[in-house]
Amino acid sequence: MTAGVNDRFDFTEPVPPVADLGPVHFIAIGGSGMSGVARLHLAAGVRVSGSDARDSTTLQALAAEGARVFIGQDPANLADDVQTVVISSAIRETNPELAAARDRGLRVLHRAQGIATLLPGRDAVAVAGANGKTTTSGMLTVALQHSGADPAYVLGSQLTTPGGRGTNAAPGTGPFVIEADESDGSFLTYHPQVAVVTNIKPDHLDFYGDLSTIEATFAGFSRTIREGGLLVAAADDPGAANLAAARRDAGGAVATFGTDESADVWLSDLRPDSMTAAARLTWQRDVDEIPAGTTRTLTVPMPGVHNLANAAAALLAATAGLGQDLDAVLAGLAAYPGTHRRFEHVGEGAGVHVVDDYAHNPDKVAAVVAAGRGLVDADPQGGRLVVIFQPHLFSRTRDFAAQFAAGLSAADVVVLMDVYGAREDPLEGVTGATIAELVQGPQVHFVADREQVVPLVADLLRAGDLVLTVGAGDVTELGVPLVEELTRGQR
Repeated sequence: MTAGVNDRFDFTEPVPPVADLGPVHFIAIGGSGMSGVARLHLAAGVRVSGSDARDSTTLQALAAEGARVFIGQDPANLADDVQTVVISSAIRETNPELAAARDRGLRVLHRAQGIATLLPGRDAVAVAGANGKTTTSGMLTVALQHSGADPAYVLGSQLTTPGGRGTNAAPGTGPFVIEADESDGSFLTYHPQVAVVTNIKPDHLDFYGDLSTIEATFAGFSRTIREGGLLVAAADDPGAANLAAARRDAGGAVATFGTDESADVWLSDLRPDSMTAAARLTWQRDVDEIPAGTTRTLTVPMPGVHNLANAAAALLAATAGLGQDLDAVLAGLAAYPGTHRRFEHVGEGAGVHVVDDYAHNPDKVAAVVAAGRGLVDADPQGGRLVVIFQPHLFSRTRDFAAQFAAGLSAADVVVLMDVYGAREDPLEGVTGATIAELVQGPQVHFVADREQVVPLVADLLRAGDLVLTVGAGDVTELGVPLVEELTRGQR
């Protein structure tokens, strides 16, 4: 495999419109990314079927929405009239349904291409970056809803609603918001009106090999912006800032945001250490129809400097990119309900609050721990920050153990679980202890047995503590049992 080149798909080739796909079969239809695309195809009137390894509430919901779903994967699941099969990069060529589709000569699209079939004739915003794209996409969606723009959207996680968890995708008549995954190069397929780049980091090195290849691919992403379109980029991130400078030098439209004084929209007077973070926004030059010298207060109901940056990115995409009213967008951002597993409050027991987050690369982990640190330090109860971290992928643990340890060192107590391997086989000598040995300052525990994590942590906790469960694996399943254990101990 050539670094940074997806040998299975050509993302530079145009895809047919959704109306020309015929009946579509989704392999692994219950996944957080795939299920959203299936929902949008159903809404577009496509006959949809799909399979997954096990049953789930997502599968049941898709069936209720009209999809024909199968538990387990078998060539027989592909009906005779299926014309198109949609997969992600995680589906191997040996998958029996994919092998059958190849034998029959069916059209095989990547998940991202499945989204691209829905874009002809629509304004689209593609949000990319190593960190923050789910939250930024969610914030932009809610801001557009508050502006009356009726966006379509497809996210990597469900939006939260006042009544609980909502959905990860919905059709709409307005602009299309896409969380654009850069991990396999598939974000090159969208050709958006507005591209947002939150940051460029050395992540997904199993595909890219090195940072320079990642930067070159993001440069390619910038070149896919439609004529007359806009790049929104972070001035605080060197990779994104360089990308913005290159596009501006080439005559393309750019709007930047951040705490760096060079930013077109400058964030200052940051107040990130409460569940409602705030900052002052100052337009330092004319950006679309908003003149230099304009100031506003930005508020978001989430803690952390990183979430203020995410909100600023969403604001620029909505206003400079799509022409929405500034104050309506700000009101929408202030009402943002959150997305699943992004600093999501799980519950409270015995005076201990438990929050869950998907962070799984060093910068995300550092940002989430910093946000938790700020909340704890601002709380007069004087509790502690306790972080349960489950590393994701052996290669990532090996490559970034020191960086993970540095971010975790801002906590008071760190509990390291063993590595969640996902698609990777174990690497000799790489475990959660690889990171635990490098953490400096906090009380540290390495717990290899997942079943022992909840009882151990429950014994450690005291009223006023804040617990973060962090990682992209099944650490998320520990939050509710921990709250229940704490509540039982309180009786």
